[in-house]
Amino acid sequence: MSAELLEVGTAQVHYNVAGTRIIKYTIEMYHKGLKEHKIISAPEKDMLENKIQIQAEKWIEKWKAFETKKKIASEKEANIEEAARRTSECLNDIEQIENLLINKLSIDGTVDWESLKKKNPFPEKKPLKPQKEEYKEVPAFPDAKDPKFIPKLSFFEKIFRSQKDRKIQEYKRKYDEAVSAWSAIKTQVEKENMDIDLKHEKQIKKVEKQISAWKEKEKAYYQNQSAYNKKIDEMKVSYLNHDEKAIVEYCEMVLNNSEYPSGFPQSFEIEYNPDNKILIVEYELPAKEAFPKIKEVKYITSKKVLKETPVTEAALNKMYDDAIYKIALRTIHELFEADTANALEAISFNGWVNSINTATGNEETNCILSIQAKKEEFMALDLSRVDPKACFRTLKGVASSKLSTLTPIQPILQISRTDKRFVEGYDVSHTMDNTTNLAAMEWEDFEHLIRELFEKEFLSGGGEVKVTQASRDGGVDAIAFDPDPIRGGKIVIQAKRYTNVVGVAAVRDLYGTVLNEGATKGILITTASYGSDAYEFAKNKPLTLLNGSNLLHMLEKHGHHAKIDLKEAKKVLADKKNIQ
Repeated sequence: MSAELLEVGTAQVHYNVAGTRIIKYTIEMYHKGLKEHKIISAPEKDMLENKIQIQAEKWIEKWKAFETKKKIASEKEANIEEAARRTSECLNDIEQIENLLINKLSIDGTVDWESLKKKNPFPEKKPLKPQKEEYKEVPAFPDAKDPKFIPKLSFFEKIFRSQKDRKIQEYKRKYDEAVSAWSAIKTQVEKENMDIDLKHEKQIKKVEKQISAWKEKEKAYYQNQSAYNKKIDEMKVSYLNHDEKAIVEYCEMVLNNSEYPSGFPQSFEIEYNPDNKILIVEYELPAKEAFPKIKEVKYITSKKVLKETPVTEAALNKMYDDAIYKIALRTIHELFEADTANALEAISFNGWVNSINTATGNEETNCILSIQAKKEEFMALDLSRVDPKACFRTLKGVASSKLSTLTPIQPILQISRTDKRFVEGYDVSHTMDNTTNLAAMEWEDFEHLIRELFEKEFLSGGGEVKVTQASRDGGVDAIAFDPDPIRGGKIVIQAKRYTNVVGVAAVRDLYGTVLNEGATKGILITTASYGSDAYEFAKNKPLTLLNGSNLLHMLEKHGHHAKIDLKEAKKVLADKKNIQ
């Protein structure tokens, strides 16, 4: 698979509502060729990396199959095959959704602790010691008895002594030259063999260093593996001992290991109450857009086009309703079945959907069904034979008659909004009059005034506003919870009792806090005003900037009066500082 086709985003860290614990890590993956999008989630970074690798390998195989089909020689055969393939995929997608519940019943979702451990051997091969190059051989010493060195005398050479001596000297010279050549070769070979020794010694020293480094890496690898596996063992012990955090992590692993069709969000938040042993699951359900829209594809030979047969709206709505009921029952079944520690007496499941309201064009997040089931009662059910909707109703689940309408309902039990950062609020407005300079107030009184003011703003809709501790942990001064199904959610509020223009840095900080808190909106309110760069940054972001004039208007709206005099406030605050 071409690297350009795969896009992997940046890992996102998700915290619980209190911001004190990492719930999970998620990352987005997209294959441009297959046009498939996947959100991968896992409770640990190592598990996330493993899931990313598995998904990439799946797409590699799928893309290879797709490219192979493209190479089919006959256009007609290719199109007919493509139609059959796409029809098969459509039917398979529909079948997957139809069997969401029944297929899962045969799969035990209990976490296998041993399978979570890392047991792979160190992947790098140990460097091998180099083989020594073979020595070159010294040729044999010239043999004086070799016939080529023994003169053969002619008749006259035998008779005439001078000719005989001349020939003997000639052959002796040949022998001496051979010995001299042998000696030069011997010297050269000995030098080359010495070079072979030196070269081998250098190679040995180099490889010994490589082996030493390899051993260090191997040692670190197994130490990390051992530490990770020890953490798994500790998690198992904590889970069996009903540790609250471990139970939540275990249940998250169970749900993360559950496989759903591509496009289903599989995002959730879990809270466990050790006192009543109730597990609350806030589960993001798929929107209708994630469901199959095509049921069949045919190749029209005469027109040379692929014709898609859509799933009817009525069939799509029925498929959606059935699937949502199945997801709710399946999730509860998975958690109860995997509850080997017997830590769960009941599960409260709330299903939420993120979708576009076609009437307003706005994105909404609505809870469309809620159910609470006791373990003893639920495990007595034969889910392989039930009608999901009828079973849901029998368990006294709450939902509209047609889930496809995404009608919001009130959850039976929700995750607590209790945040340890919150402190008791006190009213400030009754102490104010026209002479009260908001810009010179004690900063703590100012924050409680803002809390009181926004509490009155949200009061009519059943909203709630909490003020944080003086440390202002995480840059949050107050948090509002608006239950309105359209505009509502978690709203972060920051109060700035400033006497100077508020710059873009404060707005950037607010936006970062909104993202970290998982809030739907952020409000920055100040006694002063904002610079142009602050307003520019806030454009097209879920941020509202309220200046001093806006603040006075809100106070008057709720029957309170005050003033903002920045020049006077600067003097008052400077005098207080000098006294201190």
